[in-house]
Amino acid sequence: MKAKTPQTLRFCRSTDGVQIAYATIGQGPPLVRAAHFLTHLEFDLVSPVWLPWLRELSNRRQLVRYDARGCGLSDMDSAPQTLDAWVADLEAVVDAAGLERFALLGCSQGCAVSIAYAVRHPERVSCLVVLGGYLRGPMRRDPTPSQIKEAKLMVDLIELGWGRDNPAFRQVFTSQFIPDGSPEQVQWFNELERLSTSPAHAARVIAAFGQIDVTEMAAQISCPTLVLHARGDARVPFEEGRRTAGMISGARFVPLDSRSHALLADEPAFAQCFGEIQAFLDEHQAQACPSLAFPDLSPGERALLELLAHGLDNLQIAAHLGLAEKTVRNKVSAVFVKLDAATRAQAIVRAREAGFGAQSLPR
Repeated sequence: MKAKTPQTLRFCRSTDGVQIAYATIGQGPPLVRAAHFLTHLEFDLVSPVWLPWLRELSNRRQLVRYDARGCGLSDMDSAPQTLDAWVADLEAVVDAAGLERFALLGCSQGCAVSIAYAVRHPERVSCLVVLGGYLRGPMRRDPTPSQIKEAKLMVDLIELGWGRDNPAFRQVFTSQFIPDGSPEQVQWFNELERLSTSPAHAARVIAAFGQIDVTEMAAQISCPTLVLHARGDARVPFEEGRRTAGMISGARFVPLDSRSHALLADEPAFAQCFGEIQAFLDEHQAQACPSLAFPDLSPGERALLELLAHGLDNLQIAAHLGLAEKTVRNKVSAVFVKLDAATRAQAIVRAREAGFGAQSLPR
């Protein structure tokens, strides 16, 4: 048994009352990993598959991750499985963790959640990393009749065999995630599937994933974005990763020579992948600095300061935030006091020095 990586475990509630478990590991600028399928905050700490990921992602950073609704330590109930609900869970976690501005990582279906969040909250996401993700679920990719039949068969297979002691049914999914896994890695992943969620919930989630489509949202992303995808990914086709990068303006695409959906620490693509991610996050480190600057500012004041740093006047800021010009004028004055700025020009200089105004304005 591997020694556990120290983490701080907490709980928060989403907008519909579902309790979400989240954990923080490491110190430094915050990196948030949007939830994806098959995680367990405690079990992952002794995982031969996920533990190397956690060590890489928390290297010189504070990694914030959480179990999706119905998975791991989060509430297991009949709450809705929709994109809006998944985004609300991410919103609840980052607010509970006290994060104002952070880098965001979306893996697999966490890609869609990350994109939706970044579009809704552009002032809080400094940069975006997408790994093995997709914009469209399998049922939104113009599936053939045979593909539709196969998808239904997979859902039936989950409902019938997911919870059994015999891992034969779950092995079908494990072979898609880690086709070249060692016996230990395969055994662990089979067990994770059983422990992370119930058969009924797993079937509901897989069906919901099939209907995702954030293609139009992807075109609205304005922050720096890195997209990585394994050429031989058996779970999410390589073409979907290439399509994701093509839809996000200015996104950099990195192909990985691997067959794994969940990259394994002993394959060359693992080192390449996390080397690229670390370099990308380091490059955009300055964009994460506003989260550490001006701690007295509220989230609303930070959003205002971001617009102020772009040189917008009060009327333009009011239009962006949906507020009355008089309200904006009062809020700007309050921000000046907190920044100890005597003039608008001085406030803009201090904001830009702290990293505000570095992103393109949301459309």
